[in-house]
Amino acid sequence: MEKILNTEIFILTLVVGIYLVSVWFYRRTKLAFLHPLLISIPVLAVLIRFLGISYESFEQGSRIISFLLGPTVVVLGYLLYEQLSLLRENVVSIVTSVFVGCVIGIFSVIYIARYLGADPVLIASIEPKSVTTPIAMSIAEKAGGVPSIAAIVVILVGIFGGIVGPFILEKLGIKSKIAKGLALGSAAHALGTARAMELGAVEGAISGLAIGVMGIMTAILVPVIEWMMR
Repeated sequence: MEKILNTEIFILTLVVGIYLVSVWFYRRTKLAFLHPLLISIPVLAVLIRFLGISYESFEQGSRIISFLLGPTVVVLGYLLYEQLSLLRENVVSIVTSVFVGCVIGIFSVIYIARYLGADPVLIASIEPKSVTTPIAMSIAEKAGGVPSIAAIVVILVGIFGGIVGPFILEKLGIKSKIAKGLALGSAAHALGTARAMELGAVEGAISGLAIGVMGIMTAILVPVIEWMMR
């Protein structure tokens, strides 16, 4: 039985099955705190522990999902292509907005963490909180942080941004589709983009662009800001 539980087909079926059930439950309830990722991750953790599946087996069994992250991001390029004329008209405002958001995001997390007495390693781990997981882990490692902590923080930030972001934008009276896409993509990376795509094609395309621009700017600005604050 243990051998079956640690097979790739079982683990892949388990991951996909739990996520699909979480999506179904979320759509039925419409409750923000029951977001599929927010539910499926702890459920998976408990089940893996209960079933005695090793981390190595789980990583190996779910590798196809990790692999598909790359092609999924590339697919966003098609949405960008469809909105190419819109991007050209607003390129300056898009780059400026993401740059300002990046700087404020990095500075704010550093100051808040220092005020609360956080360890430098922890600060380095959470600085890239608003970029997609692979980029955040690489930035955190090079800054002297812990990649695994960075990954957890990124996921939590993405879930929070995807859930709360549209509500905040609505309350602030923001109607611009470009502004909504930039806000969700810059602050909540892929999970924010998934939510932006539910709002519309323009929001989804701009949000996808914001992910890439935010990742590049964060990778450049984190070491610069750290040097400035020494």
